[in-house]
Amino acid sequence: MNDCHFVNSEDRGPEACAFSVEKAAAGNAYFRKAVWTGCYLQMTVMCVPPCRDIGEEIHPDTDQFIRIEQGTAVVKMGKCQNRLDYQKKLCRGDGMFVPAGIWHNIINNGCGPLKVSSIYAPPHHPAGTLQRMKEEA
Repeated sequence: MNDCHFVNSEDRGPEACAFSVEKAAAGNAYFRKAVWTGCYLQMTVMCVPPCRDIGEEIHPDTDQFIRIEQGTAVVKMGKCQNRLDYQKKLCRGDGMFVPAGIWHNIINNGCGPLKVSSIYAPPHHPAGTLQRMKEEA
């Protein structure tokens, strides 16, 4: 087992390791970066600029947990893309569960970058995913 340091390293999964999720997210400047990809689970960290969002998305076969590591956000969720009727403000330390098949979006409503960590089960992105900007996603 290792202490993983993800700020400048690649996806270390499925190797067993322990690390500070908060520090991994805080040190990430990319829109999305896979930090650990196993057979049944994946963790990514994300950085969303002020007044931007992750974009409306749905994962038909993947459950997701998203945690706010830095900043503030508004989360919107719903069963239809044009009807995200669940809305809640989130701040550092808050989390949200997104069941498979639910549309969702996270909007950075703060003045600085929004840093989030996200767990997918099963993995949703290819191991080692690195998307510098939202447009690459």
